[in-house]
Amino acid sequence: MEDDTDSVYSADIGATRSTSDVSNGYATDKSNDWALKHKVEEIRARDERSGVPRRELGVTWRDLTVKAVGADAAIHENFFSQYNIPKLIKESQNKPPLRTILDNTFGCVKPGEMLLVLGRPGAGCTTLLSLLANRRSGYASITGHVNYGCMDHKEAGQYRGQIVMNTEEELFFPTLTVRQTMDFATKLKVPFRLPEGAHSPEQLRHETRDFLLESMGITHTHDTKVGSEYVRGVSGGERKRVSIIECLATNGSVYCWDNSTRGLDASTALEYTKAIRAMTDVLGLASIVTLYQAGNGIYNLFDKVLVLDGGKQIFYGTLEEARPFAESLGFICRDGANVADFLTGLTVPTERMIKPGYEHSFPRNADMFRTEYEKTEICARMKAELDYPTSAVAKEKTQLFRDSVALEKSKHLPSSSPHTASFPAQVAACITRQYQIVWGDKPTFLVKQISTLIQALIAGSLFYNAPDNTGGLFVKSGALFFSLLHNSLMAMSEVTDSFSGRHVLTKHKSFSYFHPAAFCIAQVVADLPVILLQITIFGLVVYFMVGLTMSAAAFFTYWIVLFAITMCMTAMFRACGAAFPSFDAASKMSGFLVTALIMYTGYLIQEPQMHPWFGWIFWINPLAYGFDALASNEFGRQAEIACVGMNLIPNGPGYNDTNSQSCAGVSGAVQGKTFVTGQQYLHSLSYGANHVWRNFGIIWALWALFLAITVVATTRWRPASEAGPSLLVPREKAKLVRFLKADEESQVIPDEKRGGSSSGDDTIVGSEKEEAGNGLARNTSVFTWKNLTYTVNTPTGERRLLDNIQGWVKPGMLGALMGASGAGKTTLLDVLAQRKTDGTIRGSILVDGRPLPVSFQRSAGYCEQLDVHEPFATVREALEFSALLRQSRDTPREEKLKYVETIIDLLELHDIADTLIGRVGAGLTVEQRKRVTIGVELVSKPSILIFLDEPTSGLDGQSAFNTVRFLRKLADVGQAVLVTIHQPSAQLFAQFDTLLLLAKGGKTVYFGDIGQNARTVRDYFGRYGAPCPTETNPAEHMIDVVSGGLSQGKDWNRVWLESPEHAAVEKELDNIIADAAAKPTGVVDNYQGHEFAMPLWEQTKIVTRRMNVALFRNTDYGNNKIVLHISTALFNGFSFWMIGDSIGELQMRLFTVFQFIFVAPGVIAQLQPLFIERRDLFEAREKKSKMYSWIAFVTGLVVSELPYLCICAVMYFVCWYYTVGFPSDSNRAGATFFVMLMYEFVYTGIGQFIAAYAPNAIFAALTNPLLIGILVSFCGVLVPYAQIQAFWRYWIYWLNPFHYLMSSLLVFTSWGTAVNCRDREFALFDPPNGTTCAAYLGDYLQGMGASTNLVNPEATAGCQVCQYRDGSDWLRGLNIKEYYYGWRDAAIVVIFVLSSYGLVYGLMKLRTKMSKKAEE
Repeated sequence: MEDDTDSVYSADIGATRSTSDVSNGYATDKSNDWALKHKVEEIRARDERSGVPRRELGVTWRDLTVKAVGADAAIHENFFSQYNIPKLIKESQNKPPLRTILDNTFGCVKPGEMLLVLGRPGAGCTTLLSLLANRRSGYASITGHVNYGCMDHKEAGQYRGQIVMNTEEELFFPTLTVRQTMDFATKLKVPFRLPEGAHSPEQLRHETRDFLLESMGITHTHDTKVGSEYVRGVSGGERKRVSIIECLATNGSVYCWDNSTRGLDASTALEYTKAIRAMTDVLGLASIVTLYQAGNGIYNLFDKVLVLDGGKQIFYGTLEEARPFAESLGFICRDGANVADFLTGLTVPTERMIKPGYEHSFPRNADMFRTEYEKTEICARMKAELDYPTSAVAKEKTQLFRDSVALEKSKHLPSSSPHTASFPAQVAACITRQYQIVWGDKPTFLVKQISTLIQALIAGSLFYNAPDNTGGLFVKSGALFFSLLHNSLMAMSEVTDSFSGRHVLTKHKSFSYFHPAAFCIAQVVADLPVILLQITIFGLVVYFMVGLTMSAAAFFTYWIVLFAITMCMTAMFRACGAAFPSFDAASKMSGFLVTALIMYTGYLIQEPQMHPWFGWIFWINPLAYGFDALASNEFGRQAEIACVGMNLIPNGPGYNDTNSQSCAGVSGAVQGKTFVTGQQYLHSLSYGANHVWRNFGIIWALWALFLAITVVATTRWRPASEAGPSLLVPREKAKLVRFLKADEESQVIPDEKRGGSSSGDDTIVGSEKEEAGNGLARNTSVFTWKNLTYTVNTPTGERRLLDNIQGWVKPGMLGALMGASGAGKTTLLDVLAQRKTDGTIRGSILVDGRPLPVSFQRSAGYCEQLDVHEPFATVREALEFSALLRQSRDTPREEKLKYVETIIDLLELHDIADTLIGRVGAGLTVEQRKRVTIGVELVSKPSILIFLDEPTSGLDGQSAFNTVRFLRKLADVGQAVLVTIHQPSAQLFAQFDTLLLLAKGGKTVYFGDIGQNARTVRDYFGRYGAPCPTETNPAEHMIDVVSGGLSQGKDWNRVWLESPEHAAVEKELDNIIADAAAKPTGVVDNYQGHEFAMPLWEQTKIVTRRMNVALFRNTDYGNNKIVLHISTALFNGFSFWMIGDSIGELQMRLFTVFQFIFVAPGVIAQLQPLFIERRDLFEAREKKSKMYSWIAFVTGLVVSELPYLCICAVMYFVCWYYTVGFPSDSNRAGATFFVMLMYEFVYTGIGQFIAAYAPNAIFAALTNPLLIGILVSFCGVLVPYAQIQAFWRYWIYWLNPFHYLMSSLLVFTSWGTAVNCRDREFALFDPPNGTTCAAYLGDYLQGMGASTNLVNPEATAGCQVCQYRDGSDWLRGLNIKEYYYGWRDAAIVVIFVLSSYGLVYGLMKLRTKMSKKAEE
């Protein structure tokens, strides 16, 4: 952790170690020497002077049993098995099994006491803390009593801000700075009645915030973003400390801390525990803490210990009694061992050591332990404390607690409210934070505004300068429709946002910072300026480019209606996000909403033509009211709109007599007139100029409704429950796993014998050494690095991350790479493993004294800190995948797979070999995933060495020990292993051979042997004035010396460079290089010249198979795709049910085909995150270890999608084509189906190539509407070809796949269909001078009116002319001249399929960077 405040603590770290008499493992003195304790005492004294009573509650629980639904393993269905209805019905009849997570636990933590809860992952520690923190949702049954003071859990509900839990996850808005995050927390907890000496709430808040930042030593970070895995911010350990102080800001009385030292180095973890100890003592808090890998310095600060194993309480008592209790049962606790790890290891056969004479009597499992414990006097004494809630002391303290909380609560809040600040103050704080979030994420904000401007300019040029006659009617309506469409599509991102911030809100709700309504109101207020800006940019450009009515009244009406509708749609999508539990469900719903609302706006289908079964959508559709208002505002002011072009019959040379002409094909036109009034036009669409302000009101009413839904839904959000992770078994493997499970049951006894052996795990490791050694690859190469320097360019200039480092790893050696956080451990590993793609590397990195071979990246194993795996692969498949691709190409396949089995046995993965890796929480546990990561590297038979980056962080003591035990095993067989390690316990540290210790800035402090019991390292530091006390863990001691409080101001890098050890290392290094270079190389690889172990064709087959299996098991993804297709097809089909043959219905043929295009956005939105997740996996691990080429990767992704796209095309075609009444002739139907199938490939290619190059999923999601918007605009539907501006018409129209798609579909569905005008669609007029209609129209029918149909040629009055004879006449007006265009355009669509997939390859290649090599 980058601590600037280390000097403050220098005294106290040394002091703890001296004041604690650690010889027996316990502190005789718990008086704490935390540096800031006096400040806590001052705060308490100030409160007492101000008459604020103490808030001391304490927690007592008895007979607490918790059950959750869920088995140890669940079946994961695949694409076909999910439709096996009989089997599913049979299985659904079995009631889901209940798991007991906590079994009959009890305890009492009085005010001022600290309880340490110990247990392995899955033992129930988190669940116990959740219940003690009064978080009871998500469990199947809870029995027993929990009391807070003398209140039961129901009464305590209104004090939820006083009973607080700090969970293991760090949930923040990553773009806020540390200061902003803490400002928000402290603002909402300022007491209503200020204590004495505080002049203003603001001053008190500043004091609190600065004290909290100082208490965890992160004052220097307050202007840094908090960050997340995707947003750069403070380091992981600093983020953990922010979550700790945010929790402390609640001023609670009962605190539950769930593994709050994860990711902190040893000295910071101790510092944190001291702070909690001091606050507990001074303020009378009750603190309950679970910790993994807790050193003795931390352990000794607690009062009581509770040990859980599988939900059963095997010990609960005072700290001093825990170790003697275990030792009295025959267990041995080594000297200097972590007592906490010793206690959690009691029930683990590989961990425990038994005293001679106790082999047959020691308790073997949790039940036997509990029986032994219940016999003791400790148990009786602890049970006596359970009467605390009924005591007079508890009643008195609870009353004082209630008074104290009432004093600090705002007088404007109801007495039952759990909040502190008044509602207006909550809203104000939330508004400030919303603006900070928007401002913190400037790139997204700018992308939105810039894409709005681009869209506005494109739309403006598309509908440019629309004329004021009937030719402009359609164009202007298009422009108004587009205005609504664009702004409501921009609002769709609210659904995603709703889920990104949800966890933070549920956390703040549990801290009772604010009421959810305050947050919802704040969101609306924060929307105002953003939406106003967006609407103004869009409105100004579009309105004046299109040339809509030029009057201030008309423009501002347009602007305000557009603003109202955007606010309303934003609220609607937000409500949609808030109302659904999962993102999948919400995105399905929002996708369907968009389709329905757009289709029923009144533009695609006019209101009179809507079918009754869906017509009601029009009346509840905000977009319909918006479109009505915009159209009425635009056309209601126009007195006469002249008919021109095809809408005026007859016209042309010689036809100028308005009495003998008539409008045709214009809604609302009166037959025999040559113009239509704005009112007539609106009336025919059931709009009206008097609707504008009525609709404006309705839109705001709908907005209020959506806001109310959001508030109600947000109030009901619950944090995700902890039912414990469960393994997922794919359906295909279910039988295999059942067989294994049964087999295991029969082996119970031998396993116990193993654990009972008198010398514990040593004998096991000994016997396994021989077994493991047989099949493993051995290594003979020496890996060296000399004078290694690494610099990167930063905005402030060059920054050196590694400074002149040297060292080596030999076969059979297990090397540790240590240093405080930020010393450059991971950087060094990345440089050595050739994983860096930027920066400058200087120095030499050699294998056997020679430069690195081309095959180095795949001959060296590298386990990264993050365990990234394909979630839908089983453990065995993941290992086989790696083995097949990375072992040499002349090794037979059978041999590779056999080696996988060897590794599965070595890593003890056989129990879970056929379960899915899954994601954390649904799938393997953190520790199991870590073993899989190591396995994936081992099966590749690394011939040079294995790198591991922090393989033990985030694990509990046992898992960490197991992991290092495996590494020791590998080294003993002759592998070379180099490991970075964070906070090793003494036992872990003893397993390593050599140590490379780094100080800040990547400078070496020590390189060489560790020695027996770390003798060599201790001597070195002792000689330079930093001796290590005998009981102290040498690993922690060294980190403290180099970076923490014991550094004595020395430059330890200088000390090292001047030491004899350094000179010896330099000499030894030169000898090693010279020796190795003289001998033949140990790297045996006949294919050294090849970048990859396997040829490209083999890679492609293996990768494609994995992708196919993953999609086959990813049922959500497949189902979403198919459901989306079926639902939109049926909706489209029934909206345009059995289209007739009138003129008005020709337009509906166009729109139903156009509607088919809109299946793309929904599918693309779902396909991209998956593509990007796969790409990240490939780039993070598989590309760097040269597993397979990017060509194989893209091919696998493309091919795996194809079968699902074919199913989708069939489903859409069947549900839609016949429903709308298109020709059933198989030539037409087959051709239509072919084009639809090709379109599925086109848009998938488009989605994938955007994803291939996009930096992240959010960027891709913002790019989609822009690209699809452009393609849709210029395909000749919204504006016919003849009216597109010349600038666009000659290039983008011809380059647009959607134009060819629409053109071919229209030919196959509408060419040659007869057209029969309805009565009101005829042009009706009298020929002059009593001639016949045929004579009068002779020239016209030969010329401009060649496509029209004169129905009554012999009549002398009331000529009836229909605009078209058949569909082909209408299509010629859309620039589709001949029938062969259909097949021509279909062929061009096929070319677009190939080019869009070609772009996926091209853009993926552009992303692929080379790794940096060292320069001499």
